[in-house]
Amino acid sequence: MATKCGKCGPGYPSPLEAMKGPREELVYLPCIYRNTGTEAPDYLATVDVNPKSPQYSQVIEPKEIHAKCDLGYLHTSHCLASGEVMISAVGDPKGNSKGGFVLLDGETFEVKGTWERPGGAAPMGYDFWYQPRHNVMISTEWAAPNVFRDGFNPADVEAGLYGQRLHVWDWQRHERVQTLTLQDGLIPLEIRFLHNPAADQGFVGCALGSNIQRFYKNQGGTWSVEKVIQVPPKKVKGWILPEMPSLITDILLSLDDRFLYFSNWLHGDLRQYDISDPKRPRLAGQIFLGGSIVKGGPVQVLEDQELKCQPEPLVVKGKRVAGGPQMIQLSLDGTRLYVTTSLYSAWDKQFYPDLIREGSVMLQIDVDTVRGGLKLNPNFLVDFGKEPLGPALAHELRYPGGDCTSDIWL
Repeated sequence: MATKCGKCGPGYPSPLEAMKGPREELVYLPCIYRNTGTEAPDYLATVDVNPKSPQYSQVIEPKEIHAKCDLGYLHTSHCLASGEVMISAVGDPKGNSKGGFVLLDGETFEVKGTWERPGGAAPMGYDFWYQPRHNVMISTEWAAPNVFRDGFNPADVEAGLYGQRLHVWDWQRHERVQTLTLQDGLIPLEIRFLHNPAADQGFVGCALGSNIQRFYKNQGGTWSVEKVIQVPPKKVKGWILPEMPSLITDILLSLDDRFLYFSNWLHGDLRQYDISDPKRPRLAGQIFLGGSIVKGGPVQVLEDQELKCQPEPLVVKGKRVAGGPQMIQLSLDGTRLYVTTSLYSAWDKQFYPDLIREGSVMLQIDVDTVRGGLKLNPNFLVDFGKEPLGPALAHELRYPGGDCTSDIWL
């Protein structure tokens, strides 16, 4: 963990030690009103997740977000050992395709410049993860903001406007040294190295490809990638295409590197895979949390390689959940998985219009870490449709002091 950035956190010496830490009590979520029809600023919600608290599963402190930056479409942030904060950019300020990295001062958060050398930005940007022990950083691609910001157009896929590559960077020289083109790997979004700081492999979720690919270091020092999980599409009627991809939008790894989790935003299921053998992940748990193929909806499934019937709609504490599982966060000990249902407001509006009218939700899933398995906690629901200024769209989940998707050990 970083020195300056980690001062406010517990600073666990290893991922396994972090698993012994105390139970989470607060979760931070950025929330937006864009495209919902509410004229209000974006804000940061603090949610109480302590079951002993009288405010359990409630927003206890919304704060407006006033931070401004003249940089293009920022996404992932990580602390560095230098005390700086590094943030990936999806595009330039005008929405054109450009994948670079911004450096901030870890104490003042003032912009210091770019991490990559001048002229060395990648064609597209999105997520990244670094591993200093192997002198490497690997970044992913989405598309130019001008392509995706108003919704998804299948013609843009045919035109080659969506990403399908990983970029390998020399961590010390700040230079791109290799580009890996993914087989069937359209829109590689979230990327995760194994948490073990000596590990030389990890996983990336390919959204439109609906698969998980493993990247790994070769003996000669170069990097390769292979597909290890494929979620088959469903033949459907009443949707924009005759086949519906699962759309894998978020992935994470448990701190002991035993389980991989990912969300299928369109199909509506959340999955747990045992990755004791990273080359051969084994499905250990699955749960449906809404999605586009629920019974009684506009989509009829004509052919399904996995399910015998369409899943039932999800109702929690009397509320029918709109959207599908999207961003996920795991407790340090690996026994609780938190989920939100909004992807990106323009895509929410296109695929799940009920989300715009009703707002997103936050759910909690109980995890069996012995045999594997996922079970909904029926007593936990944060309904962002009931925010004081109107329905809001909650996105990424973070704990104070670090979590499974932000901490990188050196």
